[in-house]
Amino acid sequence: MSSSDKPATIAAHAAGAIDLQSGGVVPSLQPSTTFLRDADYDLLRDDNTYARDNSDNVRQAERVLQALEAAAETLLFPSGMAAIAAVFRTLSNDAQVIIQSGIYWGTTAWVRDFCKRRGIGLHEVDADDLPQACAAIKADLVFIETPSNPWLKTVDIAGIRAITDGLLVVDGTAATPVLTQAIGHGADIAMHSATKAINGHSDVLAGVLSTSNPDTAAWQAICADRKMAGAVLGPFEAWLLTRAMRTLPLRVERMSENAMALATVLYAHPRIEDVYYPGLPHHPGHAVAQRQMTGGFGSLLSVLVAGGREEALSVIGKFNLFLRATSLGGVESLVEHRHTIEPDTGIPENLIRVSVGIEHIDDLLADWMQALDG
Repeated sequence: MSSSDKPATIAAHAAGAIDLQSGGVVPSLQPSTTFLRDADYDLLRDDNTYARDNSDNVRQAERVLQALEAAAETLLFPSGMAAIAAVFRTLSNDAQVIIQSGIYWGTTAWVRDFCKRRGIGLHEVDADDLPQACAAIKADLVFIETPSNPWLKTVDIAGIRAITDGLLVVDGTAATPVLTQAIGHGADIAMHSATKAINGHSDVLAGVLSTSNPDTAAWQAICADRKMAGAVLGPFEAWLLTRAMRTLPLRVERMSENAMALATVLYAHPRIEDVYYPGLPHHPGHAVAQRQMTGGFGSLLSVLVAGGREEALSVIGKFNLFLRATSLGGVESLVEHRHTIEPDTGIPENLIRVSVGIEHIDDLLADWMQALDG
């Protein structure tokens, strides 16, 4: 493998993963939780002490993500929320935090509770108002999500970097490192729920943090917290994640193409009030997305059905191919009535969140047309 390899090559070769012991062209699975010492009680491998700290399979998956993110160091966690929690636990009780509003509700709810318990100053700011807030508030941490879930708002990472001296953390779950390398745009830490498109098969829970500078106090605290709190991914899940990432760029390319085609058709349909998708020219964040996303605009979009709750649920109930389930980024296409999941968060009752998979676009379009017109 070369440092100049493209993402598709990095992923297909799993950043050079082979099994030298067997000669296998894929890494082996080693599920052991503990590791041998010799007669003098020295470790046979200094880097393998106990699985709560690390393992060969976890390190292998981290190497792939580190290369895809063009990061200096990467850490895996057992979920995206575990990764976010590790970042916020580095804050002191007198810290000031700016967090983008209208992002994944699980993040917002946890951060609100955490900051309240710790006495941390929390400022929730709309994506459009982040530049002014970052200029006015001396924040210790700025947390943004771009594109956001489910509003699909885009934030200019480099623009925020130029304004704030705080730790800049970017949740790029909807983009993946294939479409946006947040660190390259100025983020201190890039975060993803690897459960979503990075794994892409709806069968692994995982989260990931990558940094541009592993020598910072914040990153060292994150490393120590993961080890001592036991917030590490298991070897089998890491092995599955490595296996899935071999096709990540290919999947992202197909899902982005499908999402763009679907968004374009739906936006022109008389029963659709609006489509939130950064690839559409009318989207307020389209210009930022064009600068910041390379190779597509992702698989996530939100559709506003003309009418209200009943009209949206009527459409959702007619799908044959799109599965009614909560998640995003998988190979299978999903639809979700977000207001049912988050009834008190300002989500419009006519909003359908759509995660577009890798199926043939003709079949996806046909399923939407029969649901809207049938």
